[in-house]
Amino acid sequence: MIEYTEIYDFLEELTTDGVIQTNAAIKPYTRDYIAARLIEAQSRDSLLNKRQKEDLQFYLQDYALECDTLPTYYSYGHRHVTQWMTKVSNLSLADPSLHILTKDKIFKMRVRPILGMDLMYNKKGLLMHRWYGAEIQMDIAHHVSIWGSIRDNSWSGQGIDGSKITKPAYLNNLAGVQYKEANYGGDFSDSRGGISLYAWWGSIGVQRERITWGDAQHCSNILSAHNPAVPMFTIQITPCKWFQFDYFHAWLPSNVIDSTYWYSEQQTATGTQREYRPANKFMAANMFTFMPCKYIQFGIGNSIVYAERNVQAAYFIPIAFYKSLDHLLTKGLATENQNSQAFATITVRPTDHLRLYGSFFIDEFKLSRMKKSDPQHNLYSYLVGFNWSGWPVKGLALRGEFVRSNIATYEHSIKVLDYTSNSYQMGHYMGSNAQSIWLQISYRPTRSLRLTLDYTNDTKYTAYDYIRGDIGKIISEKPFKNAIWRNDEIKFRAVYEVFNNCYAHVDAAFNYARANDPADLAKYSPVYLQGKKLTLTCGLSFGF
Repeated sequence: MIEYTEIYDFLEELTTDGVIQTNAAIKPYTRDYIAARLIEAQSRDSLLNKRQKEDLQFYLQDYALECDTLPTYYSYGHRHVTQWMTKVSNLSLADPSLHILTKDKIFKMRVRPILGMDLMYNKKGLLMHRWYGAEIQMDIAHHVSIWGSIRDNSWSGQGIDGSKITKPAYLNNLAGVQYKEANYGGDFSDSRGGISLYAWWGSIGVQRERITWGDAQHCSNILSAHNPAVPMFTIQITPCKWFQFDYFHAWLPSNVIDSTYWYSEQQTATGTQREYRPANKFMAANMFTFMPCKYIQFGIGNSIVYAERNVQAAYFIPIAFYKSLDHLLTKGLATENQNSQAFATITVRPTDHLRLYGSFFIDEFKLSRMKKSDPQHNLYSYLVGFNWSGWPVKGLALRGEFVRSNIATYEHSIKVLDYTSNSYQMGHYMGSNAQSIWLQISYRPTRSLRLTLDYTNDTKYTAYDYIRGDIGKIISEKPFKNAIWRNDEIKFRAVYEVFNNCYAHVDAAFNYARANDPADLAKYSPVYLQGKKLTLTCGLSFGF
């Protein structure tokens, strides 16, 4: 799961330092992939400092099963072996989790409880976020992977007007959720899992997960994992070290009613009522990633969001240019196209300790719009970023990202075809006609402790409705001209992984969200974070 951020941060550090090589454009990584990168780092431990070696051994404990062994429990620097043996298998209890490894190493299983709580306080009051559940992971014969998890979440805050701090319209980098009915705060559940068949050269599977495409550390502008997890059919092929191919076909919740699709519900003995169903919405996407050497990697891909009554077989072709297929399927009747996109990402490491990256997302493009004589602009978003890590101080990193998205990017005149899932933006959380600046200083002074200081400046400019008849006039407007909403945030965070998958953290954040129109402030900022707010947060979790 991509929420397990500390292992990703550690792999990012090792990659920037030149110890290992990772494909940062496609996440989440599989557990086998992470374990392989940790083993790669272990084979080059002469390049690691003392703290990195301690972190490496710590994380290898969590990925012990992937290395065909059982974990041992660490406590205050001492190792305590908590293993039991039977005639057919070995068992280990640690972290707290149960690990099973058969003696022939054909079957592996991990079962882990999930429990956590965050307390947030500012002058608006106290918010409490609680979650609990469990997860299971199994591997059969080194070719079948099965995993699943359930997290039941609850937000509450007595006397606070609308304790929900994540909604589709809110402009923040929090993961989107679909709330259940509740007369207080907000409840939601998050069930994920999947099954895949895999070999050394790739995998094929069905899963429900959050994914991110495009190299980014704060928020990607291609696929950001901002929307709730969706079910998808996936293919990943890595036939050699320098090439990787990724494809998925996803079923997206549209949050748009289909007025022709309804049930008849018996409301009274003599009367019925129509219960309308949501319109179907799907997405297909592919990405070709090339890594010709350890200093550079780049990827190109395309996607399509479509809303047919049933899945379209043409979009199950993994290696395809979907806009061309769309024209084939719609132009005969001169009907409206579906919504297609193209994108590219590049990462360059000109020297050890420095990583430069960027990504470009094209929603709609015409060469004629590049002429100075044409007032219309193309619909695109671009992101550039850097990571300076490990020099002159080991464990210290300076990171930054800059994102801009033009007017009407990610949007569509047909609501069911816009670039959203559950109404949440699938690209950058700021959406169209917006800009985001993010800077971070990060320091790892000791094993599993990370201190970060972030500054984020988000600006939303004039918001335009995508109206087909007026789109020429809309995209002729000058972007990034009139700011209607801004938010500045400075945030300090200290997070310590007490043992594998057990986090304790303390945050202190000051934000200033303001808008010229009170209606825009209410639309884009949760009540809890409107205006000037100093928010203190502390939390503890098992299973993250």
